[in-house]
Amino acid sequence: MAGRSTAGQMMPPEMSGMIVLFLDMMAAERGAAAHTLSAYRRDLMRFGGFLAERGKDFLTAGDDDFSSYMAHLSAQKMAASTAARHLSCLRNFFKFLLIEELRGDNPSQNIARPSTTRPLPKGLSLAQTEALIGAAHHLPAQNERQIGDRLRTICLIETLYATGLRVSELVGLPRGGLSGEQQVIIVTGKGGRERMVPLSEPAQKALGDWLAWRDGQKPLAASRFLFPARAKQGHLTRQRFAQILLTLAEKAGISNTKISPHVVRHAFATHLVEHGADLRAVQQMLGHADISTTQIYTAVLDARKRKLVAQAHPLANKPAPSTS
Repeated sequence: MAGRSTAGQMMPPEMSGMIVLFLDMMAAERGAAAHTLSAYRRDLMRFGGFLAERGKDFLTAGDDDFSSYMAHLSAQKMAASTAARHLSCLRNFFKFLLIEELRGDNPSQNIARPSTTRPLPKGLSLAQTEALIGAAHHLPAQNERQIGDRLRTICLIETLYATGLRVSELVGLPRGGLSGEQQVIIVTGKGGRERMVPLSEPAQKALGDWLAWRDGQKPLAASRFLFPARAKQGHLTRQRFAQILLTLAEKAGISNTKISPHVVRHAFATHLVEHGADLRAVQQMLGHADISTTQIYTAVLDARKRKLVAQAHPLANKPAPSTS
């Protein structure tokens, strides 16, 4: 059966078969996540449909087809970052065809990557971060349920800021092997890659306090997750944690437009870099596959330095002397 691209064009079954083989390889050899595979499939179907309209296929596409396709995406007002993702997908796919000896070349590597300007991540100052954590420590604890909610919230926010975990990694942490005395945790991140992340002393204490309460509650103690919940996943959802964070932000006087689990992750990395942490170490703790992703934090630091100079240097805003 022929495949249909997202734009509606029909593709020969041979092209659809190549996409299936590529996605199988990405899943089996690289541990690509389901949403990544879905995005790759959409991108390849879209390009396949574009080629079919030009009377081409994956084996006959040349440099001019790639150039025309990138121009087509630009004409569709596609964001440069999204177009760059499309090109990255095509490069991986045509590299696969080359390795499998289905093609003798990879024309996609000759196409320039769309120019993108990565926005600086939203950040929290150290004072705001302290206020956010302080809000968790001052939650009410007048009955057993409130005590549990408070201990869980403290553990969540202390662990997030101490480790910079992705929110999905945080809420899905397993219970097995964790104790309040350990100084590091092992996290399974994207692609099934494991990394070791140190815990600060406040995070260790918060973890120990939460485990002491959690393991004393029969319904919770039986769960394999650190943060059990009635959700179908069996653990606290990302959406619920985002709500908890918004509540803390309100109590801390932080605008809800400036807070999210990812913002706290950014605060973790930014504050480390500001205090002289090695960028490679930060990369490993964040679970970034490429150091270039982590380098955004040096840009944040540089921007703050420029702002500091502009505000504090006695001659920064003084008009230049006349040369006439």
